[in-house]
Amino acid sequence: MSSEGTPTYKRSKYPELYELVIGTVEKIFEHGAFVRLDEYGISAYCPLNEVSRSWFRGIREVLKIGQKRVFKVIRVDKRKGHVDVSLKRVSDQERRDKMYRWKRDQRALKLLELISKRLGKRLGEVLKEVGWKLEDAYGEMYAGLEEVARRGEEALEEADVGREWIKVVVEIAKENIEIPSVKIAGVFTIRTLEGDGVNRVKEALLEGLKRIGGLKEAEVKMYTVGPPRYRVEIKGRDYKIVERALKEIVDGVLDKAKELNCEVSFKREKR
Repeated sequence: MSSEGTPTYKRSKYPELYELVIGTVEKIFEHGAFVRLDEYGISAYCPLNEVSRSWFRGIREVLKIGQKRVFKVIRVDKRKGHVDVSLKRVSDQERRDKMYRWKRDQRALKLLELISKRLGKRLGEVLKEVGWKLEDAYGEMYAGLEEVARRGEEALEEADVGREWIKVVVEIAKENIEIPSVKIAGVFTIRTLEGDGVNRVKEALLEGLKRIGGLKEAEVKMYTVGPPRYRVEIKGRDYKIVERALKEIVDGVLDKAKELNCEVSFKREKR
């Protein structure tokens, strides 16, 4: 926690050179502005010539007190405790990406605060024992909590989170995170001139379903669009598993259909 009570969650006191940071404008002068780096709980300075690429009459045309903006770190002097940042060196894409990550970090912090309250622990301890371990394992804290919501204790064990935390973290993640479903679909076209063609087509389609018998995480629907076209839909919470299920079905149907002397093709629908 910072001295003002704002949750900070970075492991180091200072940002790295060229790092993108979230800054809240605190003071504005003719020569520049001071911003509070929300993730670190420290102040940084944005010089006038780093405010904008475009011409402006005065700095207050660009920055407002209390405004939250994405800045790029251009100087770090840890010995003196000075950090300089730039607004004009941040591209539109960098700004969008940083704000997206920032919002996910804020969601993660809210969930970690719930964990700390339920266990009667300090937020700093929850960050160290849960948040940062999930970040190391899954790239960001919220992505880790999404994995917990999806896979439960297994995701925490893989991140080396201690047993004393697991039950409550799983409860909080599952109560507060809704994992979106992924759906992919495609259409098989199967034809045959054989007399028992209906049975052969059915056998080929069933072979595809048999191939994914062990993938309980994938929900599969297969139905006729109108002979010779048959649609397959696969839905699940894990994109990789859904993709794997589709591949198994397609390989199974194509292999069996050719074995049974059927003409077959598959066209995947655009998502």
